[in-house]
Amino acid sequence: MRRARRRRCVGFQPNFIYFEPRDRAYTCGEEVLKLEELESIRLKDFLQLDQASAAAQMGISQPTFHRIITEAHRKIARALIEGKAIRIEGGHYVMVDRTCWQGYKKGPMGVVERR
Repeated sequence: MRRARRRRCVGFQPNFIYFEPRDRAYTCGEEVLKLEELESIRLKDFLQLDQASAAAQMGISQPTFHRIITEAHRKIARALIEGKAIRIEGGHYVMVDRTCWQGYKKGPMGVVERR
């Protein structure tokens, strides 16, 4: 029997959830980007955290973070190259609150570390 999947901690709710090419006549479907994939992009690429710090912020292991961000990059690249729309929805996450950080403590610059 498989172990239950741990929910990922997400600290960001996007204002926009749908992006599509300007010329809609040539839009070839859509890619669905999960909210935890967007959070991994935000932490690693936008906030420029290293993978270990970003993984700790999401409450997951570094290898799991790497798999999530690799999948996010693949989906975004496919959407840009193939002219697909990007929809942000779903995933296995919990919005950041006190329960999300159990077993963690805040370190320098607000980065969460394991106790």
